Amino acid sequence: MLGRLWGAVRQRGLCFTLAVLVIGGIGGILFWGGFNWIVESTNKESFCIACHEMEATPYKELKKTIHFKNPAGVTAICSDCHVPKQWIYKMIRKIKASRELYYHFITGKIDTPEKFEKHRLEMAKLVWATMKATDSRECRNCHSMDSMDFAKQAPRARTQHEDSLKTGETCIDCHKGIAHKDVSKEAEKMEEKAQPESFDIQ
Repeated sequence: MLGRLWGAVRQRGLCFTLAVLVIGGIGGILFWGGFNWIVESTNKESFCIACHEMEATPYKELKKTIHFKNPAGVTAICSDCHVPKQWIYKMIRKIKASRELYYHFITGKIDTPEKFEKHRLEMAKLVWATMKATDSRECRNCHSMDSMDFAKQAPRARTQHEDSLKTGETCIDCHKGIAHKDVSKEAEKMEEKAQPESFDIQ
């Protein structure tokens, strides 16, 4: 097969070869550019809140937090916290998100405020677990422990941040309700109920 291809190239000459290379190159650039344009379009805030479920609940909650409005005027959008910057991890996240889009949106699992609240803890725990597994990678796109001035932090925050350096805790261990309604207390209560009672045998 390669021999026949090479023979055709030799027979048709240099012009044919150049034409193939140019057309293939332009096609590759257009494909790659289009692919990346689609990926980046799905990272925009307008895409994330296009469905009522996201606009009416998580986005509405985000707008009330310091991540949305603050003295520095720096706003974090959905993808800043939920989509990795690194290309390979970004692609993995996009594949998982397509499944979530079907499971949560298309099937109508969370299409009313009541349904959303019913599944809120379940969804939150999935996000917490992901952030824990990646050492709060997306938080660290903006926040760095090395750049923190502990002396300017409140005593309690300073102590916790200094302790986290020793214990290996990550951002999400303490900051579960930083951008949306905090349901971490509900999770703790459920875990307590799930634990079997212990009895002291004298």
